[in-house]
Formats: sequence, C-alpha cells, structure tokens
Amino acid sequence: MSQQSQFLTLLIILASFSTCFSSYKEDPHATNGGPDPIAHTTSMGTINQGDKHEPWLVDFMKSQTKRFGLTTRLSSASTSQKLVNVDDFGAKANGGDDTEAFRKAWKVACSSANSALVVPANKNYHLKPITFSGPCKPYFTMKVYGTIKASSHKSDYEEDTLHWLVFENLQDFNIEGGGTINGNGRIWWESSCKINDKLPCKHAPTAVTFQDSKNVRVSSIRIKNAQQMHLTFQNCQNVEALNLVVIAPGNSPNTDGIHVTGTQNIQIQNCVIRTGDDCISIVSGSKNVQATDITCGPGHGISIGSLGSDNSEAEVSNVMVNRAKLTGTTNGMRIKTWQGGSGYAKNIIFQNVVMNNVSNPIIIDQNYCDQKTPCEQQPSAVKISNVVFKNIKGTSASEEAISFDCSKSFPCQGVLLQDVNLVRQGNCSKSFPCQGVLLQDVNLVRQGDGDVDATCLKVRLQKKGNVSPGC
Repeated sequence: MSQQSQFLTLLIILASFSTCFSSYKEDPHATNGGPDPIAHTTSMGTINQGDKHEPWLVDFMKSQTKRFGLTTRLSSASTSQKLVNVDDFGAKANGGDDTEAFRKAWKVACSSANSALVVPANKNYHLKPITFSGPCKPYFTMKVYGTIKASSHKSDYEEDTLHWLVFENLQDFNIEGGGTINGNGRIWWESSCKINDKLPCKHAPTAVTFQDSKNVRVSSIRIKNAQQMHLTFQNCQNVEALNLVVIAPGNSPNTDGIHVTGTQNIQIQNCVIRTGDDCISIVSGSKNVQATDITCGPGHGISIGSLGSDNSEAEVSNVMVNRAKLTGTTNGMRIKTWQGGSGYAKNIIFQNVVMNNVSNPIIIDQNYCDQKTPCEQQPSAVKISNVVFKNIKGTSASEEAISFDCSKSFPCQGVLLQDVNLVRQGNCSKSFPCQGVLLQDVNLVRQGDGDVDATCLKVRLQKKGNVSPGC
C-alpha cells in the first residue's frame, strides 16, 4: 500500500469516528433494523453540557491513528524473513516435553532482525510453563501453524501457578498462523471450587499472557480449553487482537475469553468467543478499548469489571463495543463494581448489539458481590458516567431485561438508552417471530406478548428513540 493510500485510509477512519460521535440527534435515515456497519450519532456531547468535541473523544480518535500505524509497521517487514523452526532445535512433537527446544529457538529468533519463529503444521507440541521475553529485534513474528498444548502435570506449575505461556517486554511483535494453542484445562476445571464447592478456591493458570509490551498483534489463532483465562493483555500499549477463535465448554469455570487489564489502545476485532465466563472482560487501567464484530456465547457476556474489589481504586475509560452478537449468555452488556471502591468507569458505548436468549441483557451494577457471605454496605463507590446503550435488540431469557442498580452515594451519571428493543424469549409476537429470523433484519414496532421489565435505581437516565422496556 502506498503512503498516499495509507493516508487516505486514515482520513476515512477518522471521518467515520467524527460522524459516529457528532451528536445525539437521531439520524432521519436510520431504521429499526439490525447492526449498521456505520455507527450513527452517539456523541457524549449532550451528557457533558453540550460540548461538541469532548476531550475523551479526541484521545479516542488519536488512538485509532496509533493502531493504524501499528498495522502498517507490522506488515511492512520484508518478505525475506529468517525462518527459525522449532524442530531444528530438538522439538519432537511426539508427546514428550518440547519446552527447552522452544526456549532455544526463541532465543535465536529474538536476536535476529526480521525473523519468524515457526511452529510447523500438523504437529502437536507439549510445553510446560514458559516465558518468551524481549526485547527482540524489530519485526519479529511467531508463526503458529501446528498445535501447542499445555502440560497435563500440575506439578509443572509449582513455580508459577498463574501462567502458562507468557510473552513479555516485546515491541513490534506479531503472532499468527492459523494454528491452535490448547490450555488442556480440564484437569484444572475438575478441581475448581465452582465445580466442587467442597474444594478451596484457587487460581489456575492463564493460557496466554502478554505483558509490558507495545505494538503487538495477535491474529488468526485458535485458543481453546484454557486452564482459566484464555488470552490476557496486561500493561500493554497499542494492541490488535484480530480474527481469533476462543473456545471452551460453557461450564468451564473462570475461562474468560479475552481479558484486558492496564492496557491502552487495544482493538479486538472479528473474534468468535465461546467460553464459560466473560467473552471479553475489561478491568482497571484500561483505556481506549474498541471491540468490533464480536460473536459471543456461551459465556457471561461482555463485561467492564469487576472494579473496586477490596476497596481498591479502578480506572476504565473510552470503551466502545460495536456490532456484537450474543447467544445464550448469562449476561449481555455489563458494568460491575464493588461497594467500597473508588475511581471511575466512564465514556463507554455499547451499540449495534443483537441478543438471542440472553439473561440480563443490559446491566449496570454498583453493588456487585461475588462471595458467599453478603457484602457490607459502604459509602464509597467507583463512579460510573457517560454510558450509552444504542441499537440493542433481541430476546431476553429473564423477565428483567434492563437492570441499573447504582450507588446511593454516587449515582450513575449520564446513562443513555437509545433505540433499545428487548422482548421475552419464547413469548412470540407478530413483530418478533421466534423462529427462522435473522434478528438484525427484524423491524420491531410493538412489544406484543413478550414483555420484559426494567429496573432503574439511582441512575440519571436519558432515553432516545424507541426504548422498550422502559423504567
């Protein structure tokens, strides 16, 4: 791509975001159909005293420029890469331990400019916990064509019970190839307190962790059956997670799909996530997070939080979830914070979302309590402000489709419901047939017999367009 073409593409991207956030005024040409590939009129301007261009929006647009640059840099390396094959360093893929061969191959590839570490196709390599550390030479790629599978021996995790594959201190790094990373998690799930409440609750390893890294792209990889979380980005900057398939059984405990913590400027795009916990979870320290074209379910939906546990401070801002399909999840779009915390979750947009048989489709919960004993009432809370739910349609598996349970001391500020239409799963209406319908093409004009409820406590709420159910 020429520099002129790249610049033109960048202008188109920025123009689309400017249109997206221009105002709250309804688009006269918009329909009540499904997800629109171009978002319309979802600015935070009206909520924040009418400012046309909010500072958070300017930062968000700048983050798009950074991500565009990341793609350009990672794709600009010469095609004449130095290939470093793990087989050449003793990897056998015969059921034995290949960890040391991977460690040696990584060392050579990392120290070579424009290199690619190759995991060959049609082979199954077994690894113990391992850390792939940088810094490395520029334009380093790991090409996973085959399968990397976790050791089945818990004794191999005695030194680090929280991680299996760790990538740290990397810059301009790309992992791709269409292969599979298998966490072999069943041995961990069976000993989880969520499966057997007589067992003590312990953390299991995260399958793949990126930490303290910049300009990273993870694309076209299958990650399955993680011990606990599948893919975590921790304290990273400028990240792309593209075209991923993340899968585990719906009853596998704590197996979040993609977990974002302390990370800024991250784009998650075109991913299929079917796990036993949150499809995407975004927690403290995360800023400028964009998730687009996400297919989720089974799982617990797309969550911001939990935040503020153990009276901690949390900060999350500038999050956009755009074009998502959720099926059979226990939650839909959720923000959850503990009492006693501090900090904020602000400037958050959930838009163009289709839900099918989703329990609790829209939730803000500032009284979150995930423990056996009741949580004590506390005066402080993580402040929640500037949250948009726009063009959310589909069916709810529960009677309460919208739940805002906000803090008495710090009510939710500036929450907007725009063009929301949710009906009860299994109660068909003329306007929302239950069978053989692409939900994104349904034009809902009345609730019919599939009524659901909404609860709105301690929230400063605005509504635009058709909102059903209403508070």
